[in-house]
Amino acid sequence: MNKNLTISLVFITALVIGGCTTRHSEQQGDSTADTNVEQNQSDPRDPIEPINRVVWDFNWNILDRYLIRPATIAYTTVMPKFARTGLLNAARNLEEPGNVVNNALQGKGGDSLDSLARFTINSTLGLAGLIDIADKMGLSRQDEDFDEVLGVWGVPNGPFVMTPALGPNDVRGIAGDTVDNFYYPLTILDGSTAIIRTVVVALETRATLILQEDQLLQSPDDYAFVKNAYFQNKAFQVSDGKLEDPDLDEEQLDDFDEFEAFLEEGQQ
Repeated sequence: MNKNLTISLVFITALVIGGCTTRHSEQQGDSTADTNVEQNQSDPRDPIEPINRVVWDFNWNILDRYLIRPATIAYTTVMPKFARTGLLNAARNLEEPGNVVNNALQGKGGDSLDSLARFTINSTLGLAGLIDIADKMGLSRQDEDFDEVLGVWGVPNGPFVMTPALGPNDVRGIAGDTVDNFYYPLTILDGSTAIIRTVVVALETRATLILQEDQLLQSPDDYAFVKNAYFQNKAFQVSDGKLEDPDLDEEQLDDFDEFEAFLEEGQQ
């Protein structure tokens, strides 16, 4: 249930999906694309779809193509594996206090205590989180963000928003991210440390997906695919994997199955 700060896993995955599917959609011709746009503009979750599509094109065609992917390749080429692992462990360790609170707010007392133990052990014996000793002791990460808390409490997602650089989001997600950034110790990080943490998480997330790019099934409408996958992934998180939505059509379920399988393979 991990949603990284600033640039989430869904966003990075969406960039990869969008890259593969954009190339396919261009080959289908303008008439097919126009039909897809017309079909998706009636989506009540996406009242500002024309604007969101423009932002999506910018995120993929500019940011990922010329910045995120090249930077990821350079980072993984230059940085030794042990150093990358240590930096990622330290970055994720800073999220543990938020996991403590967010698990508790959902009534997950055991997971909350595990998160507290992880933060205590890794911050001390693990050298400020560089070494995930807690995991070796059997204490696995219990990632929860405040967006999931709001979802469990029954707060709806609200309108879909494709934000520049930050990618797919919605009103509830924006509120949840804001709260998560106020948890200790994130709220006391200086600017440079916060930036380094965000960049490390983003690059490592993107790196896990590079080898899987060619395995994605292409979609005639990359934007619609990403949007549907985003909402289904959020529903999956809130329900702790017990996703049930009778309103989903067969195509949306296929999209989500591909998306979920892609995430699982990328994290192996």
